[in-house]
Amino acid sequence: MSDKQRTLAKAVEVEGVGLHTGEKATLTMRPAEEGHGYKFQRMDLEGKPIVPADADLVVTTERGTTLEKGNARVYTSEHVLAALYGMQVDNALIQLTGPEPPIMDGSSKPFVEAIVKAGIVEQKAEREYFTLTENLYYEDTDRGIEMLGVPTPGGEFRLTVMVDYKSPVLGTQHASMYNIGEFQDEIAPCRTFVFLRELEQLAKAGLIKGGDLDNAIVLVERENVSKEELDELARVLGREEHQVEVKGRGVLNNTELKFLNEPARHKLLDIVGDLALVGMPIKGHILAARPGHYGNVAFARIIKDIIRKQKKGTAFHVDLNATPVYDVNDISRMLPHRYPFLLVDKIISITDKEIIGVKNVTMNEPFFQGHFPGNPVMPGVLQVEAMAQVGGIFALSQVPDPEMYTTYFLKIDGVRFKKKVLPGDTIVFKLDLLTPIRRGIVHMKGVGYVAGQPAIEAEMMAQIARDKAPAVEQPVKAKAPVA
Repeated sequence: MSDKQRTLAKAVEVEGVGLHTGEKATLTMRPAEEGHGYKFQRMDLEGKPIVPADADLVVTTERGTTLEKGNARVYTSEHVLAALYGMQVDNALIQLTGPEPPIMDGSSKPFVEAIVKAGIVEQKAEREYFTLTENLYYEDTDRGIEMLGVPTPGGEFRLTVMVDYKSPVLGTQHASMYNIGEFQDEIAPCRTFVFLRELEQLAKAGLIKGGDLDNAIVLVERENVSKEELDELARVLGREEHQVEVKGRGVLNNTELKFLNEPARHKLLDIVGDLALVGMPIKGHILAARPGHYGNVAFARIIKDIIRKQKKGTAFHVDLNATPVYDVNDISRMLPHRYPFLLVDKIISITDKEIIGVKNVTMNEPFFQGHFPGNPVMPGVLQVEAMAQVGGIFALSQVPDPEMYTTYFLKIDGVRFKKKVLPGDTIVFKLDLLTPIRRGIVHMKGVGYVAGQPAIEAEMMAQIARDKAPAVEQPVKAKAPVA
C-alpha cells in the first residue's frame, strides 16, 4: 500500500446507545480533507462544536477515554478511533447526536464494517509518521503499568500486551499484533469485559447505563452467586428475572469467547484507540504490561510532547542504525578503559568541533545490582564518566597516535540531571568544543539525550598527555575524523 493519506469514500452511520451514558445516538463518519485527522462533532449541541481527537483534550479515563473542549464532551471515544486507525483511515469527521458513541457489541467490529461499507480512498498528501528511533519508557508504579516503545527494523506498527488481574478466571493473558493489517480480523471483534464484582460499583457510580450482556463480557470469579445478586444484576442490565444466570466460574450466561485471550486482545484494541490521539500513525513496537486508558493516554502524551519538540527543533535525534565512525573495537584501541568501565559503544559522527557517541544501557550493567535493587537507575557519576569518555575520544582523534595518550579530567562544571536513565535506554551524547585545543587542554560542553530529550548536561575540561613510547610495530590506529 502507498504512503498517501486516506479518507472515507462516503459518509456512513451507525446507531445505538452509549455504554456509560445510556443515551441513544447516531454516529456518522464522514470523509475529511488532507491533514484533518480525527475530529468529533456534537451535532446535538448549539453551534455543533468540534472536539479534536487529541491526547491533550482527555479529561478522564474512568472506564473509557473522555474528550472535552469547551462545553462539549465525547465519552468512550476509543472503539471508533481504534477502527479508523486500524483500518488506516487518516482523516475523518465523526458526527454524534449524543455525548457518547454507540457501544454496539462492545468491540470495534461494527465500526470497521461501516468503514468497509463506505470504502476508503487515497488522497494526494503524504502520510506523516511518528517513528521511534530510540526506546521510550513509561511506568506508573501505583497502577502497575509499564509501557515501552522500541524501534522496529522495518518500521512496522506492532503491539504486545500482557494483562494480569490475579483472577482465577482471567489469569495472565498475552496478545500481539505484528502489523496493522491484522487489526480487522484479529483485534476489532474483541469485546470489552468487566468482572461481576465490579458491576454494582459501576452502576452506583452512574456508569454502564447502557450496559447489557450483548455488549460486554461479564467474568464470574465465584462458584456461588445468590438469587438476590442475580436479580439485582438483571435489574442493572435491564433484563427480566431469570434471564441472568451463572453456571460456575467463567463467563456470565455462558457467553462464548471469540478468542481464548479475547480480554487481552480488547486491551490491545483500547491501546490502538488511545494512541490514535497522538495525531499521526506510529512506526515502532509498543509493549504494554497491565495497560489501561490512564497509561495509554499518558504514553500518547509523551509521544505528542516529543513531536511538538521535534517540530520546534528542540528534540535531538540521530540515526542509530547508521554505520559508526568508530565501533567498539576502534574505541578500545583508543581508550585505556575496559569492562566494566568502558562506557561508550560507538561514535556516530565526529567533526573538528563536535562528536556524537552512544551508550546502550542494559540490565546486564554490573552497577544495577546495587543501584538500586528493584529500582535500577544508572548512577549520575557514570553518566558523567560516559560523557567524558566520548570527549576523550574526540581529544584523542586530534593526535596521530592516540593509543600513546591518556586523557585526564581537570574540571567539571554545570552538571545537571534532567531525567532518570533506566535499563533499555540509549544515551546519545553530543559534545561541542568550546575553545580551540591548546597545549592538550580540551574544553567541551556536552548533553546526553534519551529518546531525544536531555537527560544530563555538563561542561568539562580535560588534558591529553602522552604517557607511552611508540612500539616498533604500532597497533592499528583509529580512523581519521570524519566530517
